Order: sequence, then structure tokens, then C-alpha cells
Amino acid sequence: MKSVYIETYGCSANQSHSEIMAGVLKDNGFSIVKKIENSDAIVINTCIVKTPTENRIRDRIRSIRKKYPGKKLVIAGCATDGEYRIFRKIAPDALFLSSHRSGDIAKLLSGGKKQTERRIRGNPIVGITEISSGCLGDCSYCVVKLARGDLISIRPKEIAKDVENSLREGCREIWVTSQDCGCYGKDIGTNLAELIKELVEIKGDFRIRVGMMNLVHIKPIMKELVEVYENPRMYKFIHIPVQSGSDNVLRRMNRGYRAKDFETIVNAFRKAFPSITLSTDIITGFPGETEGDFEQTLSLIKRMKPDIVNVSKFSPRPRTEAKRMKQLDNRIIKERSKKAAELVSKIAHERNKELVKGEFSVLVNEKGKKKNQFMGRNECYKPVVLTSRKNVMGRTLKVRITSAGKTYLVGEILDR
Repeated sequence: MKSVYIETYGCSANQSHSEIMAGVLKDNGFSIVKKIENSDAIVINTCIVKTPTENRIRDRIRSIRKKYPGKKLVIAGCATDGEYRIFRKIAPDALFLSSHRSGDIAKLLSGGKKQTERRIRGNPIVGITEISSGCLGDCSYCVVKLARGDLISIRPKEIAKDVENSLREGCREIWVTSQDCGCYGKDIGTNLAELIKELVEIKGDFRIRVGMMNLVHIKPIMKELVEVYENPRMYKFIHIPVQSGSDNVLRRMNRGYRAKDFETIVNAFRKAFPSITLSTDIITGFPGETEGDFEQTLSLIKRMKPDIVNVSKFSPRPRTEAKRMKQLDNRIIKERSKKAAELVSKIAHERNKELVKGEFSVLVNEKGKKKNQFMGRNECYKPVVLTSRKNVMGRTLKVRITSAGKTYLVGEILDR
């Protein structure tokens, strides 16, 4: 058994775990293949945060077991930690690997001993650095907390070492990620702002994108966080999930803040960085959400005009408090989701059109789908589509925006 196929679902932390697994396997004599039919073993790195995603993964595993009965199957990630019994029934002969033990993949498959942190990156330009696992929240709808547990922060020196390794290997963009970046360090006497202060001092030509931050933890360090974001190495991008514009719904979600707190934090960042990209999440149809509650969410979106909104239809997750609440009719949930999605799409397009004719510094971090096409990110992490006959991967280019779509910008390269 020498070849392994890895399929990844979910967050950037999961992507990081898959890169680590690929590196460990490589160092133990395995080859990583891109086609499942060419593999001796299959690793499915799972996500269970949403019902549709979990259902898709379950169907995928059933299909794999039917089509490739002779291949060894490893089920890794949150399904192992949070839904073991269910997945064991689906694939009784599978091997299971906890999201906390990604480095044990070779040992699990063949008794390999090496547990190096060398990675096989999905994108050679992007280094994903996980700063913690678990969280301090107790949201009434979240099953991931049951899978990943309480906050365990990685020491700043180890994080800095990981970033330095990524830069030595050619990465130009660093993703600082975790289940909740906002609560980083609360278990070891530090915080996210202090960590970023250390990371921006590392030598090299790179940019940092910070992942999702729960606003209840940002509030106490907001001033320090805004200050450190002034560093030119920081992408002016924040992902702060609000989930609802109704305080009544937020209480039932057990989120620990009010909608007004979201506005306060976003306004503080926008005062310092007017063009900052705001990403947020909302859940439509949470148990007990009235039409008035939903209208408050729409009103919040209209006022704050986020650039990106991940709209999710509420679906009850096993063993959560929200599952025991009285559920809304699915038709109502779908209608509200559609209405919210239409609004956020319109606002996103308007926000992007405001950037047309503007000039930005764009770090090219992906190849496009078409010939001579590349994708980059401007200072605010907006995706910019570029055309170039030369290979411009990893370069930082001066770009003028010529047009805007709902989810991306199109630019012309001014550097020649």
C-alpha cells in the first residue's frame, strides 16, 4: 500500500490538517495521488458543522465503499470526534483518525513512525497556520464544540516557527486560522492582538489573513487589534459572524453579545480602514425566529453593508440544545434564506462596483481556470482576476480595477 488519495471538506483548519497528513505520508514512503482510482488508500477529512455537508460526506463514503471495496478507508476530522457511531455504521471497516491526531496518519495505515510537520500544500503560495483548537463558546446550535472541545492555544513561539517555515518554503500569504481566532490565548495568558504583533515582525515579504473571530472575544482587545491591523502586512479583512440581527434570537443562540456590539466593532475597524472587507455569517430560521426578528437581520445587513455574507438555513444538529427547541416550518426557512441571499448579493455587487477604476497592490496567489488567467488579492483581500502571458504567481503587482462582479473584481496589470 503505497499511494493515498486525500479528500478534504470544511474549514481552512481542515485544509491544514490534510496538508500535514500528506507531508507525514510522504515522509513515510507513500505517494499522494490526485485521482481516487489510482490510490491504495483513501482519506476523507470530514466536516460536520452543517447538516447538508455531513449528508454529502455520508453519501460520498457510501459511494466509495460500493465502488472501491478493496481500498483501505480512513475517516478523519470532526466526524470521528463528534459523530463516530453514525460513521462507524456507514463504514464498519474504516479506520478513524481524530482531528487532534493528524500526524498519526502513517502510523494508522502502516505502522510508520515519522510525524514531521512538513506539509504538502494545496497552494504553494499559501501557508495555513492553525493557532488553536476548540473554543470558549457554548452556542446552542453548534456540534463542532462537542467534537473539538475547549480552547487549546498553541504557544506564540511555535506559531511563529510555523510561519517562518512556510515563508522559507516560498509562501507569500499566511492564513492565521482556528475554530475561533478571537479567543486565542485566553488559556495561556495572551491574546490575538499580541500574537499578531509578533507575527508581523517576522522577516520576509508576505501578507497575513486572520480567520473567523467571535466578536464577544474581540470586544476587550478591539483597540489593540485595530492598531496592529495598521501594519502593511495585514490584509484589511475581518470575518466576524453576527448570525442574527435580533437580540432575542442571539440570546436563544447563546452567542453572548447583542447586535449593537457587532455594529460597534465593525464601525471601529471601518473608521481606521474605510475599504476593509467585512465578512459575516447569518443563520435564517433559527427556532423561535419571528418575522420581526428576521426583518431585524435584514435591516442590520442593509445598515452595515458587509462585502461577504455566508447565509445558512438553520438545520438542527445532534445533541445540541437547539435541536430540542420547537422548529420552524422548512418552507419559511427557505423563503427567508432566499430573501437574505438576494439582498447580500445585491449589496456585495454594489460594494465591488465602488472599487472600479481604483488602483491596488495585488498579491497573485492562484492560477485561473482559463489560459493566461490568474487570481490575486488586493490589500483588502478582494479577489482580483488578471490576465497575463507571463507567469506572475507569487508576485505583488500594481493593478487597476476595470470591472466588478458580485464576488470578484477584474483588473489590468500596470506593472510591465
